[in-house]
Amino acid sequence: MSLAMSVAARERFLADVHVGVLSIAVGDERGPLAVPVWYSYRRGAPLSVITSRHSRKARAARAVGRASLCAQDESEPYRYVSVEGPVVIDEIDPPERLAMARRYLGDEGGEQYVALLPDPDGENIAIRLSPQRWLSTDYGQRS
Repeated sequence: MSLAMSVAARERFLADVHVGVLSIAVGDERGPLAVPVWYSYRRGAPLSVITSRHSRKARAARAVGRASLCAQDESEPYRYVSVEGPVVIDEIDPPERLAMARRYLGDEGGEQYVALLPDPDGENIAIRLSPQRWLSTDYGQRS
């Protein structure tokens, strides 16, 4: 019996709120850069991660052009979805940044986050990952 999620189930899971781990190759002498991130995903659209345009994540994404992200459920039954694919760097606007903060912190917390960490110079960008390969497991499917 396969524990892989259906296409619809894995897309619903990825669209839910989880902290993801973004992984990007950084060179032959090192393992990949793997960092926890906030992300957003809508079925059929690229997955988005917001970061500083000068961050290691952004530099690695520009250099390699590919990344992977794994999101998991840490409570039983354990589940995860991992996606991998090409990335592009894109500008973001203040409403997108606020929406990401609200996604993870709620309306009031998101407003406070953006107010405490303004981005008047447009330092933030989005890494947009287009999922090409998917891996998933849902241990709730065990008989």
